[in-house]
Amino acid sequence: MPELPEVERARALIAARALGREIAGADDRDTYVCRPHAPGEIDGALAGARLVSACRRGKSMWCETDAGPVLGLHLGMAGRIAVDGASEGDPAPVPAGGNPAWERFALEFADGGRLVLIDKRRLGRALLDPDLSGLGPDALDITREQFRARVGRGDAPLKARIMDQAVLAGVGNLLADEALWQAGLPPLRPAGELGDEELDRLRRAVRAAIRRAIRRGGVHTGTIVPHRHRDAACPRCGAPMVKATVGGRTTWWCAAEQGRPAAS
Repeated sequence: MPELPEVERARALIAARALGREIAGADDRDTYVCRPHAPGEIDGALAGARLVSACRRGKSMWCETDAGPVLGLHLGMAGRIAVDGASEGDPAPVPAGGNPAWERFALEFADGGRLVLIDKRRLGRALLDPDLSGLGPDALDITREQFRARVGRGDAPLKARIMDQAVLAGVGNLLADEALWQAGLPPLRPAGELGDEELDRLRRAVRAAIRRAIRRGGVHTGTIVPHRHRDAACPRCGAPMVKATVGGRTTWWCAAEQGRPAAS
């Protein structure tokens, strides 16, 4: 599933290859991906305009235009953005030649190129003027003071807290496991119990994990990811990896460095 690093790579692709090009039209016929818009609504709003910036907060990205409307794009659980053949997003590669049925939305440029949302599972979104008011600060840009105030409170398990997009935008399941392992913090510990030093350590781990994942190609490249399975050992100390469900998501951590789950 695309998390912040994959979305940032998709945003960077748009910034590098799609800005300044005139939009001849938009293929917005998929009424599920383009909801709540009717077919032709996005096309009518963007035809003749040019993308002037590609922006992101957390897992959400959007493109501003010189005509006023903003185009929101979300990769969902398996989406990729392709611009003239190059693509970024979900780590699963697009088969050679692609599959036209997976092309859920497209901008057709006047010069003959295209920007396409490719989504096998059809869970991505393309919409005008997206509402981002429910998102917390971006996980890569959040300040130390913001992180302490937003994450270090409440009784929710720490992993659930940092995955709450209203608290901290951009952290998904794999990135959370990676950052908590790097910081040596238990995913089940109540977030409000953490002191400032622990919160600062976690913030540094989150930001470092994001930067590494952007550089390497996505969250699947995290150090702990290959060890998230039965009978695996911690790559740092060799202790067993343990498993639980946190916030509805499968969670793995080191039994020695991050603590065993309480006996039921």
